[in-house]
Amino acid sequence: MNWSGFAVLAAVAAAVALTAVVFTFAVARSRQRYDTIDTLWGLGFALIAVVGFALTSGGGAARYLVTVLTVVWGLRLAIHLHRRNRGKPEDPRYAAMVRRGGANPALRIFLRVYLTQAVVLWFVSLPVLAAQLGGAGSGLAPLVWLGVAVWTVGFAFEVIGDEQLRRFTADPANAGKVLDSGLWRYTRHPNYFGDACVWWGLYLLACTSWLGAATVLSPVVMTLLLARGTGKPLLEKGMRLTRPGYAYYVERTSGFFPLPPRKPPTRSAGHR
Repeated sequence: MNWSGFAVLAAVAAAVALTAVVFTFAVARSRQRYDTIDTLWGLGFALIAVVGFALTSGGGAARYLVTVLTVVWGLRLAIHLHRRNRGKPEDPRYAAMVRRGGANPALRIFLRVYLTQAVVLWFVSLPVLAAQLGGAGSGLAPLVWLGVAVWTVGFAFEVIGDEQLRRFTADPANAGKVLDSGLWRYTRHPNYFGDACVWWGLYLLACTSWLGAATVLSPVVMTLLLARGTGKPLLEKGMRLTRPGYAYYVERTSGFFPLPPRKPPTRSAGHR
């Protein structure tokens, strides 16, 4: 693989990520809704994948597959988050940053949220660029299809988990209750787990070249952000405060990897 070619492609991707984030920040300022960045998250990956595909050439299943799978995942996530946020108040995380932002909360949010997301967006996309630039040999075809299989598992967890949660929250009878059925019976965050699988699947597609294999830190960073960072701590803190049954749910349900529910301490009915 041409290392200099990859460096150029990565530089272009960085410029795309930064431009997209600056544009999104301008839109957010005009809307007075900083959660606009949530919609960009998926779109940004799709945009980098499309640009990377346009700037590379050659055959190989990995190049085509990694582009299509990234775009499908990114567009689905962007549409889902846009619909979830539409018509609701500003995300509490951003509202809290505005309150604590001092004289210039917009600058604080741009530096701490928007610019940070641009860096993460670029870094996590490196396996996609590597897969587009390096072709796969026929002997590595099983690795390509393993990547597709892992991506498919992750995508299913995301789509099914999001839909189960949407239906649950849409039912007024579930107000104050905790979703502990379906995929949510086995992990408190099936959508986050699915995200991680998606990016490990895309990384496997990149492993059709040595340079692609060297981008292993990209899915590692994404997994750590999903399992330990992003909105998970704040989300769970809020759930504990607003849903009495959530602490009980935490006691018996895995926080990330799907596992059989743990046997909880004896508790009376109606804990949800």
